[in-house]
Amino acid sequence: MSIRRKPSKYGVSSSHADEDALPTANQTSFFQKGREFESRYVNHHYTEEEKEKLATFESVDYLPPHSAVYKNWLKQQPSRLDWDRWVMMGMIGFSVGFIGFLMHQLIDVISEVKWDKASEFIKDREFGLAWIWVIGYSVLFVIASSVPVVYYRPSAGGSGIPELIGFLNGTVVRHIFNLKTMVVKFFSCVCAVGAGLPIGPEGPMIHLGSLVGAGLSQFKSQTLKFKLPFFERFRNTEDRRNFISAGAAAGVASAFGAPVGGLLFSMEEVSSFWNMKLSWQTFFACMVSTFTTDLFNSAFEGFKYQGDFGLFKAEKNILFQISHGIGLNILAFIPTVILGIMGGLLGAVFTFLNLKIARFRRSWIAKINSKQWKNIAKVSEPVLIMIITGTASVFLPAAFPCTPFHCSFTSKGYSRKCLTDTQHPLHTERDVRNYTCPAGMPVTINGTQFTNSSYNEVATLLFLTGEKAIHHLFSRDTAYELGYASLCSVLVIYFLLACWSAGSAISSGLVVPMLFIGGTYGRIIGRAMVDLFGFHSTGYWAWMDPGAFALIGAASFFGGVSRLTMSLTVIMMEITNDIQFLLPIMVAIMVAKWVGDFATHPLYHALLELKCIPFLDSEPVILHEGSKAINLELFRAGEAMSSPAIVVHKVESVSRLTHLLLDTPHGGYPVVTKTDADYEVFSGLISRNEIMVLLSREDIFSSRNNLSLHEEELDVNRLDYYQMHQGYHRDAEGLNAQLERYAGEPRFQEMFIDLSPYVNHSAPTVQETFSLHRTYIIFRTLGLRHLTVVDQKNRVRGIITRKDLMGFQMEERIHKCLHNPHQAQEMQSPSSSSGHRPSVEA
Repeated sequence: MSIRRKPSKYGVSSSHADEDALPTANQTSFFQKGREFESRYVNHHYTEEEKEKLATFESVDYLPPHSAVYKNWLKQQPSRLDWDRWVMMGMIGFSVGFIGFLMHQLIDVISEVKWDKASEFIKDREFGLAWIWVIGYSVLFVIASSVPVVYYRPSAGGSGIPELIGFLNGTVVRHIFNLKTMVVKFFSCVCAVGAGLPIGPEGPMIHLGSLVGAGLSQFKSQTLKFKLPFFERFRNTEDRRNFISAGAAAGVASAFGAPVGGLLFSMEEVSSFWNMKLSWQTFFACMVSTFTTDLFNSAFEGFKYQGDFGLFKAEKNILFQISHGIGLNILAFIPTVILGIMGGLLGAVFTFLNLKIARFRRSWIAKINSKQWKNIAKVSEPVLIMIITGTASVFLPAAFPCTPFHCSFTSKGYSRKCLTDTQHPLHTERDVRNYTCPAGMPVTINGTQFTNSSYNEVATLLFLTGEKAIHHLFSRDTAYELGYASLCSVLVIYFLLACWSAGSAISSGLVVPMLFIGGTYGRIIGRAMVDLFGFHSTGYWAWMDPGAFALIGAASFFGGVSRLTMSLTVIMMEITNDIQFLLPIMVAIMVAKWVGDFATHPLYHALLELKCIPFLDSEPVILHEGSKAINLELFRAGEAMSSPAIVVHKVESVSRLTHLLLDTPHGGYPVVTKTDADYEVFSGLISRNEIMVLLSREDIFSSRNNLSLHEEELDVNRLDYYQMHQGYHRDAEGLNAQLERYAGEPRFQEMFIDLSPYVNHSAPTVQETFSLHRTYIIFRTLGLRHLTVVDQKNRVRGIITRKDLMGFQMEERIHKCLHNPHQAQEMQSPSSSSGHRPSVEA
C-alpha cells in the first residue's frame, strides 16, 4: 500500500528550508501593490502560495501535556526548589557575556587591521593599493561569512530575531536552536561585521543568547549525541522556553551593556508568555551577562595597559560620556516631534525597501534552475555589497575638502568658535580621520591642547565600524565637526546599503544601522539649529547640541523601524548615560511609533509575515470591508473553529491510528469516552507526535482483552516522558515504511493501543457560544496549540488552532458570517475559502 498523504510534518522542516522555493506564481510578488505599505492596524493578507507554506509550520504548547506519563516523570524529579533555576540563569548569563566579549573583540581586531593599513596607503596617496587592499581583505571575510550560511546552515542567516519571536510565540521553527547554527552564527557575524558591511552584531547576539539558553538549560545535545544527568527537570517545553527568553535578554545586555533594557526587550518584543518570577531571574541573568562582558573587557585591556583589570571603562558601552549636563527647554520638544515624524516616515521607508528587496531576491533566485548556481548567487550578493561599500569608503572622502580642527591655534591666535566658553570650548574629537588631509603638531596653551591640523569628515564616519562611527555622531560640544554635505551623503549611501545588506546570506543585525541612520539625520537637524540660533554651552539655548539631537534621532529611527517603546527608551539611556534627555527620547519614540504604525507593520513582524511564520499578536485587529473595526466580543468561538473534528478513543486499533496519520495532517486529536447516555464526551487531547512515538513501538501493541483501562493499573513506565518527545527527531522515511506495513497487514486491525497514559487530561475547552475575543485571549495567554470546542453536553464540535486565529483567517470567517448568517454553522475548514487548511497543526 502506498502512502496517500505523507505527514506534513516532514514536508518542510524549517522556515529556512528553501525560502526562495515558493511556486513560480509568486515570483511576481515584488510588483504587487499593497504588500508592504500595510498599516499596523490592517492584517497582512497572504498569497495562495504563502498560505501553503504557512500551513507547513507546526506549533507547540507552552505547558507540557498533563498526562499520566508526565505526572509520573514529575514524581521522579527533585522537589521544586528555586536555587537550581538561579544557578542556571547565572550560567546562561556568564556564557552569553563571554560570547559577547569575544565577538566584539574579534570584530575590532579584524576592522582595525583593515583600516590601519588602508590609512597608510591613502596617506601616501596610493588610492589604487588602498582600494585593492580594502576590497580584497573585506571580500575574503565576507565570503568566509556567507559560505557556511549558504552551504551549511541557512538558519544562521539574518538576525534570527523574527524566528526567535515566532518560536517563543508558539511556532516550531526547526534548526534555529541547533549547535551548528550557533557556531555558524558566531563565525559569520564576526567576519561580516569585521569586514565592514553596514550591519551590526546586536541582532545575532540576541539569537546567540537564546541559543545558549536553549542548549545549556537542557544539558544535552542532539548534534554531539550526549545527555548529561543534570538539571533534568528543565527538560520540558515551559522551562526551555523561559530559559530561551532569558538568554535573549542576556544577549541584549551583553551587546549594549544594558541589563534593564535587555529584560524589557525580552518582555516587550520577544516573549509572548511572562510572569513575575521569570522577571527576577531574567534580570539576574542580564546582570551576570553585563558584568561578565565588562570584566573580560577589562582583562583584555589589561594585557596592553598594566593595572586595567577590573576597570570597567565607560567608553566600551556608553556611546558618549557626559562631562556636564545641559538644561532642557520646552522649546526642545518642537525639533523632537519633527525628529519623531522623520523617524516614523524613514522607518516605514526602510521597512518597505527591506521587504521589497527580500521579495525581489526570493523571486530572482527562484528563477535559477540549478541549486549550485542558486548558492553561488546567494554568496555573490554580499560580496557585491561589500565591493560597493568598500569602494565608497575609499573614494567618497576624496570628493570632500579637508576640514580644519576647530579650537585650532594658528599664527592669528585662537579660532573664534573656541572662545564661546572657556570652560567648555567647542572642539573636534582627537580620533577623527585625516585621510589625505595634512596633520599638524598639537600645541598646549593654558592647559588646553590645540592643533592646527585638518581632517576628512566622511572618512571619520566610514573608516571604522558602525559602532565607533556612532560615537562621533553622538559626541557633545562638537557642533561643527560634521557638516551637511558629509552627513547627507553618508546618510543616503548607508541607508540604501543597510536596506540591501539585511536579509542577504550572512548573519547580520540592524541595530547599529538603525542607530547610525537616525543619528545622522538627528545631527543634521541639530547642526541646522546651531547655525540658525548659534551655539550656547550654558543658558537658555544650551540644549541645542547636535550630539544630543543625534541621540534623539537614533531613538526615533530605531522606534520607527521596530516600534519598541519601553525597552528602547531604557536601552538608549543605558548606552548614553544621559538621563536629562529621557523625556525627549520618549516623545520621539512615541511619535515615531504612531507615524510608523499608519504606514507599515513593525519590521520584525513584517519579516515574520514574509517568512510565512504563524504569529498571534497580543491584540487582534479585525476590519470589515477594509475600514470598520469589528468587536470580537460579538462573535462566538464556534464561528472560528474547524469542524468536524476527528476524534479518537482511549483504546484504538493500530490500523485506525495508522490511517489517521496517513490520511490526515492534523497535529492533535480530541480523545472522547462514552457515557451512560450512549454519546461521546470530551476527555482530553493527544498529539500527532505522541501517536507517532506509540506506533513506532510494537512492544506496546496488545489484543483488546489484555489492555488495562483502570488508572491505578496503567503501565506508565513502558514509555517515559523523554521517549514521548523524541518523535521530532525520527527518520521520516523509516516511519513511513513502518506505517505502510501496519496499513497493509490485516493482523494490525486486531492490535490495540491503550492511549490513556498519554492523554493530556488538562487540555482546555470552550463552548460554541463562548466569546471569540475571550477565546483569542485564552489561546494566546496559555500558549495553546489546540483548543477544543464543545457543546453544552461536552460533546466535541470542532477545534481551534493557531492558524484559525490569525487575523486574515478570522476576517475571512467573520466576513462569511456577516454576509451568510445562515451558513455560519456550516463553515468547515479554511479550505472552503483559501484552498488549504490553516487549522492543520502537523
